[in-house]
Amino acid sequence: MSIKDNPIHLPVLLDDVVKLLDPQKGESYLDLTAGYGGHASVILEKTGNYHGSVLVDRDDYAIQHLSSLTTKRAQLMHTDFLSAAKKLVEENKQFDLLLVDLGVSSPQLDQSDRGFSFKNSGPLDMRMDRRQETSAETLVNEASVSELTRIIHEYGDEPFRQAQAIANAIVSARPLQETAELAEVVARTIRGKWGKTHPATRTFQALRIAVNDELQQVEQLLPLIPRLLAPKGRVAIISFHSLEDRLVKRYFKDQRDAGFEAELTELTKKPVAGNLHDVHNPRARSAKLRAAVKI
Repeated sequence: MSIKDNPIHLPVLLDDVVKLLDPQKGESYLDLTAGYGGHASVILEKTGNYHGSVLVDRDDYAIQHLSSLTTKRAQLMHTDFLSAAKKLVEENKQFDLLLVDLGVSSPQLDQSDRGFSFKNSGPLDMRMDRRQETSAETLVNEASVSELTRIIHEYGDEPFRQAQAIANAIVSARPLQETAELAEVVARTIRGKWGKTHPATRTFQALRIAVNDELQQVEQLLPLIPRLLAPKGRVAIISFHSLEDRLVKRYFKDQRDAGFEAELTELTKKPVAGNLHDVHNPRARSAKLRAAVKI
């Protein structure tokens, strides 16, 4: 699929991110999950410092889209945010502004061939970086019942017995290749009324997190943030489910409890909630924004 076929991605909580990061002329900017540049284009327009800024994403479609900013000399890094952060720390690079938007982009969700959603059937992929070997199809068709149970229970917040039932049903239905096939297997397994949410939603979330190693990436990134920030540098982090937000909340609390050894001060005593602050963007419903400044 051509980059021209991608739907528009609306940046989540844009006004609040800009307000909290408070970009000033000449400041440097690091976007570790730049996506389709919705936040980056607005922030860089305010700072004017393209040359001193770095935009990171592991999605090749996003990198194609972001290439428009390289004409203004912004640096692109086609890798995951943890690898980028480690490399920048090794190079002793520091930035005035840092954004981490942990969500899946609209184009990833809307393109059926990416396999993130079951609304339009497509291959069981879910890889944010399509250069990696492990996909959702790999896990669905090769993981043991116990491993699938763990993934669906821990990453999907499914009750253990229900996660185990789903895992058993998946193994019995192998081989599975399409998102619609997997969604149907889960739907047949979960009985009773569904409500507004399709019963496969949590399983798809769990597999996506596992395929892309999302939680481990976040957990290892957080301690690197102070080293990536210049003095008085600001960081904003947008999370979309409780597992991510729990890690961010705990890290900021540890900073708060560190007393004189703290490296960051919170700018948000409570998270900015997408369902209250970005009501016209349906993808912002579950978003939570937390921010801090380097002491």
